[in-house]
Amino acid sequence: MSFSLYKISFVLTLISGTVLSISSSSWFAAWIGLELNLMSFIPLITSKKNQLQAEAALKYFLIQALGSAIIILSSTLTLLQPMFALLAISLALLLKLGAAPFHSWFPQVMEGLDWSQAIILMTIQKLAPMFLISYLSVSFYTHASLSLAAICSAVVGALGGINQTSLRKILSYSSINHMSWMLIAMLINETSWMIYFFLYALISTSVALYFLSTQSYFFPHLINSNTTPLSKIISVLSLYSLGGMPPFSGFIPKWIVTQEMITASFFFTLLVLLLSSLVTLYFYIRLTPVSVSISNSQSKWSLASFYPVTPILHPVVSAMNLFGLLIPSVLLII
Repeated sequence: MSFSLYKISFVLTLISGTVLSISSSSWFAAWIGLELNLMSFIPLITSKKNQLQAEAALKYFLIQALGSAIIILSSTLTLLQPMFALLAISLALLLKLGAAPFHSWFPQVMEGLDWSQAIILMTIQKLAPMFLISYLSVSFYTHASLSLAAICSAVVGALGGINQTSLRKILSYSSINHMSWMLIAMLINETSWMIYFFLYALISTSVALYFLSTQSYFFPHLINSNTTPLSKIISVLSLYSLGGMPPFSGFIPKWIVTQEMITASFFFTLLVLLLSSLVTLYFYIRLTPVSVSISNSQSKWSLASFYPVTPILHPVVSAMNLFGLLIPSVLLII
């Protein structure tokens, strides 16, 4: 995605739509913000030269339009059937998020995007629906639907990425799994899920930027990429951090949410989430022996010449994913 002037304007409009949805005081204003966000993101992922991106844009538009239609229809029923309306709105927002069991569109759309577009889909596009869901978590029916969606997302995100060889699909199923932790954190307090989302956005962005710099989209690309062993080690450790392996940065938000769930007596849900996290770590760990031990023959040209940001990414990715090693455990317990 080349950062031309009109695409920068669409990014600014996308961010303004997200801010409008978060700060709105009515469902109509929130719907306007979601629509502004949607119509700004479609031009960013549409390409006449790439049929996969055009197909991904069409799928994304249809799903998001369906979710927006359900929201505006349900908001008109808040005075007649408030409980049903709140439940329908929460399900529509879960559809927009790509949380299970409404997840099937998310990996397919991710597969048709490049890494810069995938970063926006994994981070900014999830911000407005998650804030709107957090406003609804006080309702009993919404509370039950979020709990079921969190358990389904944990299982689907763990099992869906086992046999995948596409890095974009692996990150998409990892995002679905992380969504389960954030949905449960919403039911406890707002601070927990905000901390989780902020750290998840940082880590996933750093991983996607590294894959962008090396132009890696599948497992063989990591093996055959013309990079140094240090770069491969950084990429593997970044995936470990995304999977939540201690003592990397990705473990910090899971630790915080785990302590909150124990305090709130969410023991069964915590067991499901921890077991699913172990499965997600499996399809990250299985990449390590092959990508690190096998190296291709080095050629004189390097991809770094086409992507000059690569030398800068090494310390940036390391700082984002490894600073958990430097945080005292006393601060986390507090």
